[in-house]
Amino acid sequence: MKIVEIADVKSSPNPHGVDARKIYDTENALTVHMTIKPGESLKRHITPVDVFFYVLEGEGIVEVGEERQLVKKDSLIESPKNIVHCWYNESDSDLRILVIKVPKPLQDTKIL
Repeated sequence: MKIVEIADVKSSPNPHGVDARKIYDTENALTVHMTIKPGESLKRHITPVDVFFYVLEGEGIVEVGEERQLVKKDSLIESPKNIVHCWYNESDSDLRILVIKVPKPLQDTKIL
């Protein structure tokens, strides 16, 4: 059994400038624990694989394709591959999400 404590994983540098910690990284999938602070957002981007997000804490605005919606804790959001997506934290508290990419991407994410 392998147990990963989020606090023990260092944040990985990323083009969004947010706290992003790879907590599961195998040949089959990638999971990132992301914290988006109040006022922060990601850059609009496209991934070459399907992604789903699970909101652990807080609330934020998620954009997938032409849709934008406010989502809260315990929401799961699907984002198909090759579709523009983004996150915005316009609240007063941290937004913590799990980002799960399946299968693990072999190509880089395209920042717009």
